[in-house]
Amino acid sequence: MASSYEYDDPSYDSRSYPPSSSQASDQGYDPNFVPDSVKTFVVHLYRHIREKNVYEIHQMYEGSFQRLSDRMFRESPWPSVEAVAPYVDNDHVFCLLYREMWFRHVYARLSPTGRQRVESWDNYCSLFGVVLHGVVNMQLPNQWLWDMVDEFVYQFQSHCQYRAKLKNKTEEELQLLRQYGQAWNVYGVLNFLQALVEKSMIHQILEREKEGLEQFTATDGYDYEGGSNVLKMLGYYSMIGLLRVHCLLGDYSTGLKCLAPIDISQQGVYTVVIGSYISSIYHYGFANLMLRRYVEAICEFNKILLYILKYKQYHQKSPQYDQILKKNEQMYALLAICLSLCPQTKLVEENVSAQLKDKYNEKMLKMQRYDDEAFAVYDELFSYACPKFITPSAPVLEEPLTNYNQDAYRLQLKLFLYEVKQQQLLAAVRSFLNLYSTISVGKLAAYMEVDEPTLRTNLMAYKHKMHSVDSDGKIIPNADVEFYINEDVIHVVEPKSIKRYGDYFLRQILKFEEMISELDRVKLD
Repeated sequence: MASSYEYDDPSYDSRSYPPSSSQASDQGYDPNFVPDSVKTFVVHLYRHIREKNVYEIHQMYEGSFQRLSDRMFRESPWPSVEAVAPYVDNDHVFCLLYREMWFRHVYARLSPTGRQRVESWDNYCSLFGVVLHGVVNMQLPNQWLWDMVDEFVYQFQSHCQYRAKLKNKTEEELQLLRQYGQAWNVYGVLNFLQALVEKSMIHQILEREKEGLEQFTATDGYDYEGGSNVLKMLGYYSMIGLLRVHCLLGDYSTGLKCLAPIDISQQGVYTVVIGSYISSIYHYGFANLMLRRYVEAICEFNKILLYILKYKQYHQKSPQYDQILKKNEQMYALLAICLSLCPQTKLVEENVSAQLKDKYNEKMLKMQRYDDEAFAVYDELFSYACPKFITPSAPVLEEPLTNYNQDAYRLQLKLFLYEVKQQQLLAAVRSFLNLYSTISVGKLAAYMEVDEPTLRTNLMAYKHKMHSVDSDGKIIPNADVEFYINEDVIHVVEPKSIKRYGDYFLRQILKFEEMISELDRVKLD
């Protein structure tokens, strides 16, 4: 199959990856035993990849692999790559793909050892090396290619958390960390993702698509002229992976710049795979929240939550279903935070608003008070919904050994709560401004029981906190109440209400379609 990929590399050498000692010593697990069902699986998958049969590859990847894992490998790894290599002509690239799935299974269902973490890094280096430096001539399902990038970033995050928990590490684990200090290095991870973006020329492809010179979205990224979608789609998904990595590092502006070539306001290839869609909007919305771009965050959270509300039942059999539900709950928590800091409720669709009230109405009322109880709720929701922040630097492996895996999270929480505290007086300003069209500064100061200089400071703080800077350097408003001061008189600008007839008619159309489908199922005597 190496010739099928047009990649001049030697066939898979089983000596290059010796099984880890812990893997080989698992009771009841023989890494060299290959059940007949696994032989059939790898032979058929190998053949379908050679034939570029994307439909069958997807069925085996999403269906057969999961069913075999549930039935035969619920508490053990799959057979080692050395054992299955003879059944696939010792094909180097297929063995790398199999090993990628092997490690993903270990991470999902078991607890990877330190050596397995290092071996997984080596495998990704080899796999991405083939894609970047070879001529890969195969088509893989978008779901698999997205999972590769997503798992790559997840394992990086997991390793950073693992190496930051030093307190109960054994001497063998510490020695592995010393010996393989470059494994899952933050620069290596970022370099691979950036290299995939650049080598794929995905930025240029998306630009050409805007000019009508390229069919990328229309074909969902596939190449129907006999080419390969692998490099192109890995580059595309790597932009989302870069956004996620930068969010984990707390560098939100850079993360949004990495995603900028994708028009997040439109349907696109990123919406085809639901995991890609949810990850994009979750991290995009969270980054905007931390940059005080509340309106943008609210709009995108509303869009994805409405999508999940309508279509989640179609993904119940998907391996990603539990993750979809978890991210759904986290984004409702983030939406509650956004609306508490910037009450733009008119931006939220009716069904999403109803779900939000069921989940967080009581907590949102508490957050409006800005007392100690309110800060506790902000703390709780942020801690539940935020990404698992990481410290990218390698640990100092010297006594006394301590855990510092929570340091990055505590820092981001501290910065967030500091921002909330700065806005604690804005709720009072907002409530008074909602009552008047014009009011003198002195009169409002008396009502709020502060002096005029303090009130002016609070009004300036409101203006500052309710405006932010977008990625192009333009100032964008987030305020639900706009005002200006002329000769010591505050003039409140009446907001223009936008009547959304489209939403109403869409809801009625959906209701009638449901009624018609129910009537069609009724059997008349």
